[in-house]
Amino acid sequence: MNAPAPVISVQGLGTRFGKHWVHKNLDFQVQPGEVVGLVGGSGSGKTTLLRQMIGLLQPDEGSVRVFGSALFGQGRLAHRALRRRFGVLFQQGALFSAFTVFENIAFPLRELRLLDKELIAELVYLKLAQVELNRHHGQLMPAELSGGMIKRVALARALALEPELLFLDEPTAGLDPDRSARFISLIRELRSRLGLTVVLVTHDLDTLEALATRVAVLADRRVIAEGPIEQVIDADHPFIGNFFEPLRRRRKASVQGA
Repeated sequence: MNAPAPVISVQGLGTRFGKHWVHKNLDFQVQPGEVVGLVGGSGSGKTTLLRQMIGLLQPDEGSVRVFGSALFGQGRLAHRALRRRFGVLFQQGALFSAFTVFENIAFPLRELRLLDKELIAELVYLKLAQVELNRHHGQLMPAELSGGMIKRVALARALALEPELLFLDEPTAGLDPDRSARFISLIRELRSRLGLTVVLVTHDLDTLEALATRVAVLADRRVIAEGPIEQVIDADHPFIGNFFEPLRRRRKASVQGA
């Protein structure tokens, strides 16, 4: 039986800003159903790679394919059709400040120009329920929301078009430990219920450990290690040693205390 085609395939990627190469000969794949955590130090290019995988930045070299199709170099209509198959949760939510919660979630649905007002409203309220918010929250403005609620509304908007692939940029950044734990639990539940493939960029070890089925580490302009977190934390590289040290200590203490 043939293995399923990767949801994302990045090959020979090169990214340059001026004379500085951020990525060089970078290869990276995401298989269906995975939750891949992308980590790296400051300047490693993880946010740049995320922007390239969602089509906001074209690389200087190599290719990015999503669902088997080239993300760049297609016609506008083909690109829009491909874009509807994935959703993005940006780091600070990126809600439209002049729109209500309802209007923020409705925005991608209205962009389709295929649905009537009643169906759009029904779908918006469905998405609010999926992220554990009530109908009355739809009338609030972003300035009236807590940090946790902003994340939930942004997640509802990212799921508005029923995507197969979800990108999360620092999904728990700015949340206190309790809200962070609840948001992680929500993402895990939605991923299981909706059958999502997920790519998340994070620097938070708790988020990574709780969500990722596989970890990819960016350093030295490429992916230097990837695999289950249990394997990656012991890879021989200075960044990996420093980044995962708290997790190694915690796991060692847990074993000793058992």
